[in-house]
Amino acid sequence: MSQAQLAQRIQALEESSTLGMTKKARELAAQGHKVISLSVGEPDFKTPAHICEAAKKAIDDGFHGYSPVAGYPDLRMAIANKLKRDNNLEWGSENIVVSTGAKHSLANAIAALINPGDEVIIFSPYWVSYSEMVKLAEGTSVVVQGAFDNNFKVTPEQFEAAITPKTKMVMFASPNNPTGSVYTESELRDIANVVARHENIFVLADEIYEYINFTQGGHFSIGSIPEIKERVITVNGVAKGHAMTGWRIGFIAAAKWIADGIEKLQGQVTSGTNSIAQKAAVAAFNGSLDHAYEMKAAYDRRRKLVVEKLREIPGFKVNMPDGAFYAFPDISYYFGKTDGTTLIRDSDDFCSWLLADAFVATVAGSGFGAPDCMRISTAAADEQLVEACDRIKAAVAKLK
Repeated sequence: MSQAQLAQRIQALEESSTLGMTKKARELAAQGHKVISLSVGEPDFKTPAHICEAAKKAIDDGFHGYSPVAGYPDLRMAIANKLKRDNNLEWGSENIVVSTGAKHSLANAIAALINPGDEVIIFSPYWVSYSEMVKLAEGTSVVVQGAFDNNFKVTPEQFEAAITPKTKMVMFASPNNPTGSVYTESELRDIANVVARHENIFVLADEIYEYINFTQGGHFSIGSIPEIKERVITVNGVAKGHAMTGWRIGFIAAAKWIADGIEKLQGQVTSGTNSIAQKAAVAAFNGSLDHAYEMKAAYDRRRKLVVEKLREIPGFKVNMPDGAFYAFPDISYYFGKTDGTTLIRDSDDFCSWLLADAFVATVAGSGFGAPDCMRISTAAADEQLVEACDRIKAAVAKLK
């Protein structure tokens, strides 16, 4: 027996490049190397105390059994209230399905809507799992590349040019992982106008970095535009804004027939998500956002620090991210160069070499649809970020 016995859909999948690099970094650290891991997209803050207390109370109150497939009623109502408060989205609890993380929510939405052969337009750079989720649903990814000079954002003209009779969905994240780019309200309204002209296209809007937005205009949800509201699936969760990555709570908000389809799918795959985590999420959605603003201030400071340091490195081209907690420099200047032992052919080579030479873990841009770049997480202590940038600068000086 061998891997050849695995289903073709599994053989065709790529390993998550973020998780793959994180694994390598942990292996080196276990060997005693002082690795600085900037590969994983995870807040370095603890979950706020009032949320943890809600989880403890849920345990004491006996929430130990299976939960409803779509989530506890009080959590779904808390999410509906949050959407109205923060996003100008009028959805009831019947329009909400809670899942095991926003990643699960995205996969559910794609599986529920995409048929074999359907095309999904993905704004690139994109989170590594988008195209693989489409592949699992036997759809076809149509990747549309945002230009570096436009802060990696796709224009409405590019979007419309990619539409064919097979287009079923467009998906993107704002704020974006890996670039930190944020689509403004004006830009999203222009994209919505394109969607409105094509009545068979759905929008899958990933808003997981909603609270980490440094623009003056703040976050805008494309689902709040009435003309296309019924065709927008909004995905969000608690991982980034509430520092609850391990709690695994995400959700979709969509038209009831879509939510019903996703609930039907989830009922056959996972059923309801963790009962204790759901009760903690109620506290997150109903409580103060002071902790989110405090984290945002720290991420704002760190992005400026990292971009300033990266811009000191010869050959690096770096945009200032408007959201999330990543820097995404273009490193193609070093392709074709060598330290005398290793030839750097692409971003995968560069990131692997950087980990081996400087013990700094980053992620190659190839997995995000941007092979000239690499992703650096700024969700780390300031002193770690400074040391990591100094190590990178010293390392690339060896490349000729």
